[in-house]
Amino acid sequence: MKIFFPILIFCLAGCSVSKDPQRKEARLLQRGKITEDTSYVYRLPFEKGKAHLIVQGYFGRFSHKNRIAIDFKMKKGTKVCAARDGVIVRVVQNNTKFGSSPKYMPYANLIVIQHADSTRTGYWHLKLNGAFVKVGDTVRSGKVIGLSGRTGYSAFPHLHFLAWRFNADGQWVQMPTRFYTRKGKKYLRPFHWYRNKED
Repeated sequence: MKIFFPILIFCLAGCSVSKDPQRKEARLLQRGKITEDTSYVYRLPFEKGKAHLIVQGYFGRFSHKNRIAIDFKMKKGTKVCAARDGVIVRVVQNNTKFGSSPKYMPYANLIVIQHADSTRTGYWHLKLNGAFVKVGDTVRSGKVIGLSGRTGYSAFPHLHFLAWRFNADGQWVQMPTRFYTRKGKKYLRPFHWYRNKED
């Protein structure tokens, strides 16, 4: 409770919500109010057998007001794994700045993976020099790609995970993502723990 309560207050601190047209559908998927079974199912972005708490979900009131993104609470140095096979298209790992203000957004260390269907996944807030991959590397789902940290717009150490595609105009469109969990294929919900299932 000592750790969870401050995080809960911090994540609920904002009061505005996004007017993004995807917001309603993404939230309903996350809550299990509507279902779909055609989207790609991702692996949780951490080691098998490990469990992490979701501290902010889709269109969260703190820093996800316009994001279909998930924040996993992680200690600095936790191994981050690829959620899907792909090719590394971006790596940033030289930043040291961090803070709980949007002005720190440009300072996140991150890895971006492009997948066979041209969608991408991103892994944000990694440690300084915390990437184990470089641009052009091919990675398999479950491979350790880096170490979590606290860089950029980050109030505490965590992993920010996001998936997106590009539309016909070259603009990026965020995507809700299902994951394999010990309890089946799920859209992850904030303030729940999820354990990476063993193969």
